[in-house]
Formats: sequence, structure tokens, C-alpha cells
Amino acid sequence: MKQKLKTLGYAGISIFLCLSLIRFPDQALEAAIRGLNMWWEVVFPSLLPFFITAELLLAFGVVKFLGVLFEPIMRPLFNIPGAGSFGWIMGMASGYPTGAKIAARLREEKQVTQIEAERLVSFTNNSSPLFIFGAISAGFFYNIKLGLLLAICHYSANTIVGVIMRFHGKKQEQHLTKKKRYPFSLRRAFQEMHRNRLKNTRPFGEILGDAVLNSIQTLVMVGGFIILFSVLIKLLFLMDITPIIASFIEPVLPIFEMPKELGLPFISGLFEITVGSNLISQVTTDSLLQKAILISFILGFNGLSIQAQVASILAKTDIRFYPYFLARLLHGTIAVILTILLYKPLYLDRIVINSNEIPAATMQDSSIWMNTYFFLQSIGPSITILSLAAASFIIIYKIKKR
Repeated sequence: MKQKLKTLGYAGISIFLCLSLIRFPDQALEAAIRGLNMWWEVVFPSLLPFFITAELLLAFGVVKFLGVLFEPIMRPLFNIPGAGSFGWIMGMASGYPTGAKIAARLREEKQVTQIEAERLVSFTNNSSPLFIFGAISAGFFYNIKLGLLLAICHYSANTIVGVIMRFHGKKQEQHLTKKKRYPFSLRRAFQEMHRNRLKNTRPFGEILGDAVLNSIQTLVMVGGFIILFSVLIKLLFLMDITPIIASFIEPVLPIFEMPKELGLPFISGLFEITVGSNLISQVTTDSLLQKAILISFILGFNGLSIQAQVASILAKTDIRFYPYFLARLLHGTIAVILTILLYKPLYLDRIVINSNEIPAATMQDSSIWMNTYFFLQSIGPSITILSLAAASFIIIYKIKKR
């Protein structure tokens, strides 16, 4: 019976999406183009170098090297092997879904157990500094100082989530044989790296080609989800479904001293972070704190679009999705608490004001993240097209070689 209900549910969603596309073809096309632009201008060129680098570092054993060095830190703090430090660092630097991608690769190589991979995924899918400072702070709010508050709350909350999730699956691990813990040793770290590299018998050209191809395949999947959710959000709005959902949220917002107008942007943010953050920035509020609270939550929640990307990556492994989802709720909640506590010391006390509050839109500051974001928008399409052409060439070459 349960499987029959699933079949009906999947079929109903598919039919609804199909009929909605037929009913609103022009608006759906516009939303698809908006999602495509976001993907090929910023997402693809910003994530591609990190994905390729991650594949190369895994292939050459550098992750094994880092794993030995960081074992004394990662094991007591997060209850995961030292190799997880690579996913944590790369996740913070490049943003989602890099953490999920690396966790899945580490699991495929059996450098982490299933439970350890689930812990790792729960706190390595962060928003990147480029998105927080470039897109949200500079692009939407024209206020780099807000980015500092959001970034500190976001990454601090994420670390706290990692510490809490160290207890995940402890009962399931009781029957497993505990691995011997080694002290810090550069020599052993190098030996592990060298041993891992010797196991990989592929020539350098093939390793590089596979790294490029695997990275581009993942990013094409990410692009598909971005376009799909961009269209879905637009269709839900046109069918008055999003406003209906928002109507249940709007009566609750005044309890937290927030205007009802933030209800629809917040619901949109739960689906897709970029769209929701942009809509939140356009709402007039008494205090910037009200907007910062909602954005902190949706950044921690990741948005259903990002969660769908992560679920797709994890589906190829035995890593379960629900620990990641629970961690997202926890991350958003902790980030909100930190935003409330740190708003005055990290934001208000850092600026010179003549009143008790400043307007959300202040003069745009120069920032390396802002400059990088706008630079990617200008050259991003060229990088994306060249990369897709390179992937096509590699595929054709492999087919001919066979």
C-alpha cells in the first residue's frame, strides 16, 4: 500500500508540473533562463576549480596525508577520521554541494564508514564566502558589514552542529572494532600519501581527464536542479500555492516582531536561497536584524534546491539523507540564536551611526569577494562553455580509445 501511495504521489507531482508548464510557458521559460544564467555565470566557474582540485588531491593521496595530520583534531572534536578535515575546509571555501561530493568520494574509497560519512555531510555543506559577501551582502543589501555578521554566525553554527552530530550513530558503532589511534607524525602521513598514490596506476593525463569529467558531470547535475527549482518556485507562485503556504507563516511573524511581508520571501528562501535572500532584501523593515535572522536560517537550512542536489549525490552511496536534513534544521536554529546575540557587537558597534539603527542599503564597500563575484559574472559564461567543450572532447576521446 505504501509503495502504491508513493507511485500516486510521484505521478501526481509529475502531472502537476507538466500541466503547469503548459499553463504558463512564457513565465516558465523566463524562470529557466534566470536559473541558467545564475548557474553558468557564477555557480559553474566558481565550483569547477574546487571540484577538480578535490579529485586530484584524492587521486594523489594528499587527503590521506591530511587525514593522518588532522586525526588528533577531527576525532575528538567531530568523531570522524582526519580525512574529514579536507571536506570541512573545502566545504567552507567553495560552498555547497562540495561537502557532500567529498564525503561521497571518501565513502567510495572507504576512508570513512557510513556513520562517519553521515556526520561529515551534516556539517560540511556551508555557504561559500563568495555567496555570503558577494551575492547577499554586496549584491542584495549593498552592505559588506552585514556579510561579516552572517559569515561568523553561519560558520560558527556549522561547527557547533558538527560537534553535536559527533554523537550520531554511536549505538550503531558499538559493535564495530575501534581503530587504533596514532599520534601526530609527518613521516607516517607521507608514507600513507605515497602508498595511496602507488595504488593509483592510472597515468597523469587520465587522472586529470577523469577529474575534469567527473567534476563537470556533477556540476551539470547541479545546474539542472538550479533550473528546475527556479521554474518550480515561479510556477508555485503563479498557481497561488506559495502565497497559501506563506499565509500560515504570516500570522506567526508578528509574534517575533517581524512584518508579515517577510512571509512570502521566507517561504521562497526555504525552496531556493538566492531567490529568497533577494526578496527578503527588498522588504522594508524597522530593523536590519529582522532580515538577518531569516537569512541566517535559510543559509543554514540550505534550501530544498541544495538539499535535492545533496540527496542526488548521496544516492550513489549508502549515506542516509535524514541526518543531513536534521542537521540543517539544527544549523538554521543555532545560526538564528547567534545572529541575535552577535548583531550588536559585530554589526552595530562596528559602524558610526547618528541614530539607533542604520538603513539596510548603505554605500557599497570594496571587497575581494564582491569583486570576485562580479568578475565571475563577466567571464563565467566563457569558462562554462570552454569547460563543457573540454568535457565533450574527453568523452569523444575515451569512446574512440575503446
